[in-house]
Amino acid sequence: MTTLLSVKGLKKSFGGVTATDDVDLDVIKGELHAIIGPNGAGKTTLISQLSGAVKPDAGVIMLNGANITHKPAHTRARLGITRSFQITSLVMDMSVLDNVALAVQATDGHSFKFLKPARKIGHIRDKALAMLAEVGLAERAEDPTRNLSHGEHRQMELAIALASEAELMLLDEPMAGLGPEESATMVAYLKSLKGKRTILLIEHDMDAVFALADRISVLVYGKVIATGLPDDIRSNDAVRHAYLGEE
Repeated sequence: MTTLLSVKGLKKSFGGVTATDDVDLDVIKGELHAIIGPNGAGKTTLISQLSGAVKPDAGVIMLNGANITHKPAHTRARLGITRSFQITSLVMDMSVLDNVALAVQATDGHSFKFLKPARKIGHIRDKALAMLAEVGLAERAEDPTRNLSHGEHRQMELAIALASEAELMLLDEPMAGLGPEESATMVAYLKSLKGKRTILLIEHDMDAVFALADRISVLVYGKVIATGLPDDIRSNDAVRHAYLGEE
């Protein structure tokens, strides 16, 4: 097993509030590793530090053996980290295809051809359509983004994350706001990615977490109190007391 991401002693405070407190975390290449914990546990702050959006106060972040602790977000993106957010960040006036084509163009390695829409560039269009097919949205490619449901917007964001071809996908609550049917659809698509991509998943939906995760880390008050296989986490008394017992 190869460690893709290694975090040691990560700390971040905002004023008098400690958001991450000496966090150690290893993510193995090809695994789906879930981070769970109650509200205010520091999960989003942790993801923000990994993506480069927030600078840690202390600690080390290694990606593929290289120290990226002080690298900016755009450099980390080039090195293979992509992130989806709790709140959708799609351009609602553009078509589904155009949103994903722009994401493909951004990671294509060529300068933006502003006089030629991304969808008009053959290989970019083909790749964008392939990403939409992978998340089940090929038939909605020409539709205005605003016409899609919230669940379909989440599928679009997953397509955009896939378009980056990143080694590590940081997914921040992809099931947030989804109904039971939409959640089941998202779980099915994430399952289809297992083994193909390395995913660090933050999610409150415990059914989804235990259906998807290869390993789970539990964050409480900024500290990782346990990491293990789903069955180990489910039966861990400290975890049940701190978090799972609330569900």
